[in-house]
Amino acid sequence: MASIPPDEAAENGHRNGNGPSPPPAKRPRAALITASEIRDEFAHHDPAVARVNNGSFGCCPASVLEEQGHWQRLFLAQPDAFYFDSLQPGLRRSRAAIAALVNAGDVSEISLVDNATTAAAIVLQHAAWSFAEGHFSRGDAVLMLHYAYGAVKKSIHAYVARAGATVVEVPLPFPVASPDAIIAEFHAALAVAKAGGRRVRLAVVDHITSMPSVVIPVKELVAICRQEGVDKVFVDAAHSIGQVPVDVCDIGADFYTSNLHKWFFCPPAVAFLHTRKGVPMASQLHHPVVSHEYGNGLPMESGWIGTRDYSAQIVIPEAIDFVNRFEGGIEGIRNRNHEKVIEMGRMLADAWGTFLGSPPEMCGSMVMVGMPNCLGIESDDDAMRVRTMLRKDFKVEVPIYYNTRRIEEQEMAKGNNGDPLTGYVRISHQVYNVKEEYERLRDAVSKLVAEGFTGSKLRPSEKQETLV
Repeated sequence: MASIPPDEAAENGHRNGNGPSPPPAKRPRAALITASEIRDEFAHHDPAVARVNNGSFGCCPASVLEEQGHWQRLFLAQPDAFYFDSLQPGLRRSRAAIAALVNAGDVSEISLVDNATTAAAIVLQHAAWSFAEGHFSRGDAVLMLHYAYGAVKKSIHAYVARAGATVVEVPLPFPVASPDAIIAEFHAALAVAKAGGRRVRLAVVDHITSMPSVVIPVKELVAICRQEGVDKVFVDAAHSIGQVPVDVCDIGADFYTSNLHKWFFCPPAVAFLHTRKGVPMASQLHHPVVSHEYGNGLPMESGWIGTRDYSAQIVIPEAIDFVNRFEGGIEGIRNRNHEKVIEMGRMLADAWGTFLGSPPEMCGSMVMVGMPNCLGIESDDDAMRVRTMLRKDFKVEVPIYYNTRRIEEQEMAKGNNGDPLTGYVRISHQVYNVKEEYERLRDAVSKLVAEGFTGSKLRPSEKQETLV
């Protein structure tokens, strides 16, 4: 990459990270990837484990890891030259690629951060300042989904509730039958948030909830917020890019974030935060890690938070190259993953006498599958112990969800014996997965059922609890 002297960089707009970028070099289009090449790209995965949990940590192909290693060595070889000549052009190239990918209006709307939790902290930090500085009245509301990601829920309480906000949760049903059920609950919770003339300052809406995994009608919820006078909307879309289509202009939220290491084949850790052009508070957003770039705009602040490894953020274009080796690119990958995960989910549900937790149109590349209720999963601790047992004894990695909000009067929430289901597995499908991995999960759970296993058998005895 050509060197850009520091004084020229500032003059050409490189210091603020928003200046003109040279067009990316045209890469020759590679032939479509083969099955054997896919296996080679993910040969670093532990072959002994049925890894049907791409949703938690994602995956990164060998070709992208190789390019990441190049950037890491470039930094270690001559850190000063890397900092002055290569870092910001590399980050700007990645930001431009993301802007095009999600239909952002301008590259200046895109900041690169470590993960969606960091993006949430940026938005919530500003909301907390608005309460503390008197721009918002104490008691004004912040709305969030009950199934918001745990770290984001805690961030909402740590930042804005502590600063004086009233936090209102949308109590979403699960299992869920249609988007209309979510929209109805959102309307009802918004009415609660606005009760007594209270202002709703921020709505935090998931695009795909993590646990349980459900695709939320996010565009419709954003439109409702606009109609009901909600000040700002932040979409936590940690799982979205690579699972569902993302068009930030069409969605219309003020802030939208998604991880690139979960479903878009980047190394950990990298995410983007889109800030809609024209949002007055955009210039007031700051990265929670204050560096000497503070005040130079969020893209630049996020592009330097001190000495660290920035390589994951720089290789986004190489991840796009990898995606484009598949027929149909990212759209083809999404469609095939969706079809496969629904097929595998139905196979499991048929074997266990259960059902999917949401209709296929409310699933992306993840789906919730009810577990046989005879397993007796009666708490989050039970779910974690069974998950650990599946990993250690059966070499199957899959998250398990304990459903505390089951709707017992709905037939869809009951197993074959009429009892409500309390345990669900969340299965993922990514390009490296094969049918045998889901069959191993099926057989492991069926074996537990046949042996009369219940979650209570893994609970610590009363004597052990006393010792602890």
